[in-house]
Amino acid sequence: MSSPIRIAVLGASGRMGRVLAAQVLATEGAELSGLAERPGHPWIGQDGGEVLGFGRKLGILVTDDPLPIFASSHAVLDFTAPAATLEHADLAAQARLTHVIGTTGFAPEQLPRLEAAARHAVLIRAGNMSLGVNLLTLLTKRVAQALDADFDIEILETHHNKKVDAPSGTALMLGEAAAAGRGVKLSEVSDRGRDGDTGARRRGDIGFASLRAGDVVGEHEVIFAAPGERIVLKHVATDRSLFARGAVKAAFWGQTQKPGEYDMLDVLGLKNG
Repeated sequence: MSSPIRIAVLGASGRMGRVLAAQVLATEGAELSGLAERPGHPWIGQDGGEVLGFGRKLGILVTDDPLPIFASSHAVLDFTAPAATLEHADLAAQARLTHVIGTTGFAPEQLPRLEAAARHAVLIRAGNMSLGVNLLTLLTKRVAQALDADFDIEILETHHNKKVDAPSGTALMLGEAAAAGRGVKLSEVSDRGRDGDTGARRRGDIGFASLRAGDVVGEHEVIFAAPGERIVLKHVATDRSLFARGAVKAAFWGQTQKPGEYDMLDVLGLKNG
C-alpha cells in the first residue's frame, strides 16, 4: 500500500499495549490510528502520548468505544482478555480488517466465535509472535515425530508475577506441536497439574509446569526425557519489543490476505517447514 497502514492498539495501558503503541510509531509505513481501553479506565479521554509516557502529545485520545477505531483502521492489535477479544472479533468481521490477536486464555467453547469472524476478516492469532518461539514450535513437532512415547515430554514456562493465565499461550502452542508430532490430541494427553500422591506418570502424557516470578518476560523449555538422556529445547525472551515487532509484521502481512484465521507460522512463511 502506498499510503500508511493505519494500526490501532487495544488494551493500550497493558504491558504489551504500551510496547505495541511505541512499535507502531517507530515502524516506517505505519500510522497509529487509535488507542482503546476498557470502560472506566482512568486513561479514557486523555492524550495517548502523555499517558503512555512518550513525552509529547499524539493527538489521539484514549477511548472506551472501539467501534470508530475499527472503522478508521486497516488493522488492530489486540492483547487484551478473551471476553474483550471476542467482542473485538465481531467488530473486525463488520469492518473487514486485519485483527492481530495476542490474547491468550481462551476456553475451547469461545473459539467458534473467532472462527465465525474469520469468515469475513483476516484474524491472525498466536500465543507468541516471535520468530524464535515459532521456530521452537517447529522443532518441538519434529523432535516429537522422531521419538516414541519412551521419551516423556514436559513443558516448563516462566513469566512475570502479574500474568493471569496458566499454562501460557506459548506453552500450549508447544504442547499442540508436540501432540501433533506424536499424532495425538493434546486434550487427551495433557497433564497440567500435580499435587500430592498423584501416582506414577502416565506414558505418553505431555506435562506442563508454570512458574510466576518477578518481571520475567517469558522463558519456555520443552524437555524430552528417557532413561539415560534428555533433549532440552529452550527459548528466552528478554524484551517485549520482539513480540510487538511480530505483531506489527502480522498487521502488514494481513493486508494482502483473504479472510481467514492464520497464525505466525503463516506470517513468517514457516507453515510448511
